[in-house]
Amino acid sequence: MSSGRHIALAAAVLLCAPLALPAQESAPPASAAPAAPAAPVNWSSLSPQQQQLLSRFGGQWSSLPPERQQALARGSERYLRMSPEQREQAQQRFAHWRTLPPEQRQQLRSRWQQFQALPPEQRETVRQNFHRFQQLPPAQRQALRERWRNATPAERKQMVQRLREPHPPKEPRPRR
Repeated sequence: MSSGRHIALAAAVLLCAPLALPAQESAPPASAAPAAPAAPVNWSSLSPQQQQLLSRFGGQWSSLPPERQQALARGSERYLRMSPEQREQAQQRFAHWRTLPPEQRQQLRSRWQQFQALPPEQRETVRQNFHRFQQLPPAQRQALRERWRNATPAERKQMVQRLREPHPPKEPRPRR
């Protein structure tokens, strides 16, 4: 995915995820079992390519939290499966990420976690809306952003309800 698409997906999540969350804000049911603690990842279980990629963490690997180890292992696997072009894009996105102020990075992390907490159907709806948004001309996207920023909470709720309605694919118009 290009850096523009990742940024746009983040923007779509920023626009849509908090709106889809009111139903998700309640505590999980009491019957929900607590998540099992993450299992540590042994450095020796990583492939030589992963170890090379993660070499800056090698000396401190055993002291990293298991969740961080798992995230790094998954990320390195994903990176190694990328094409050279995808790797270049990932490096550019990471460089851009490092330039963001800490508050903005935390806000984006929080929005991403909210998005990940959505049920799969709602995540798919957000993705579909994101793709629909991307198909709009830039001026129309900017107008929608302004409309969102200027909307009251009640107006935003109506906008979200419209986004949740199913949108069948548009049929091509007959040529004349």
